[in-house]
Amino acid sequence: MVGKRSGSLESVVNMDHFSWYRGRRVLVTGHTGFKGSWLCRMLVLAGAKVTGFALDPPTDPALYDLLNLRNDIRDIRSDVRDLSHLSVIFRTHRPEVVFHLAAQPIVRTGYEQPRLTYETNVMGTVNLLECVRNTPGILSVLNVTTDKVYLNREWVWGYREDEMLDGFDPYSNSKSCSELVTHSYVNSFFSSPDAPAVSTARAGNVIGGGDFARDRILPDCYRAAFAGSAIQVRNPHATRPYQHVLEPLSAYMEIAMRQAEDRSLAGWYNVGPDDRNCVTTREIVDMFVHLWGEGASWENRAEENAPHEAGLLKLDCSLIRRKLGWKSTWDMEEAVGNTVRWYKTFRDGGSVTEETDREIRSFLSHYST
Repeated sequence: MVGKRSGSLESVVNMDHFSWYRGRRVLVTGHTGFKGSWLCRMLVLAGAKVTGFALDPPTDPALYDLLNLRNDIRDIRSDVRDLSHLSVIFRTHRPEVVFHLAAQPIVRTGYEQPRLTYETNVMGTVNLLECVRNTPGILSVLNVTTDKVYLNREWVWGYREDEMLDGFDPYSNSKSCSELVTHSYVNSFFSSPDAPAVSTARAGNVIGGGDFARDRILPDCYRAAFAGSAIQVRNPHATRPYQHVLEPLSAYMEIAMRQAEDRSLAGWYNVGPDDRNCVTTREIVDMFVHLWGEGASWENRAEENAPHEAGLLKLDCSLIRRKLGWKSTWDMEEAVGNTVRWYKTFRDGGSVTEETDREIRSFLSHYST
């Protein structure tokens, strides 16, 4: 059920750029996760009628609960591996726009539970696209994958969308498979002019307030700083396309909106920062330590027998810039600074909803295509 909205964004955030979503029926799988919660908040502010389909929040605390999103959307708790239940939701709520974020998203969990990872990330995508195929009236679908879908050759330049898909570890490889499943469904079922427009988005590593997952660098930083202990950094020299969570979310909303109006814009998009914001883990931890203050520090705790993770990974995002005009809005210091401010607001008992809305408002005031 949808209850009374907890602080409508329309009164505090200018969502005119995304006014297309006003009154649209939108389904978000994985809505209880970190990115899903931020996305739902943005969609609610834009005036969309949001239905979420996901398991219970994966962390405690959880951003979904802190934002009281259950009061703003239809909240369906289920598993994307359950085709029959997912089909009922599609038939009942008849979405016009679908964002597929439901996934097992952690590299290390993929090593620990590879079968679960493939079942969720591959068959979950198959189930979703089966429901799309059998539901009339859907305009736009976006499958959110990852920058780790590429065969990583440790190149110093960014991977383009036509590079080989062959992720190394179970998580990354399962997302490569999810991409291929989507490509096949587009070729087989969604190529006619009246079919839904379907795209995938391959986003880089995201940071932002409200992420409490394990084995992610900024949540690890927050937990250590909160406890007054040194941050343990496993791989300080790894380079990643870090970006604030609002960067890919704005791109997701842009892609889904624009391809619904012009099917020629559907495709496979990298979503990442400019080269200057592709930084090492050490650099981002140094930023956090400086901005957090209070005596925060970190230690190099590289593990001798750690599971394989890429050392160097960059994306070439020229396609989304050329076709949609999308580009990064915040530099890395702004991204880390806003993340630190969010975590301190949470630590100090402030309103994280107000802080979340403030960040959305600040971001959109500089967002342009």
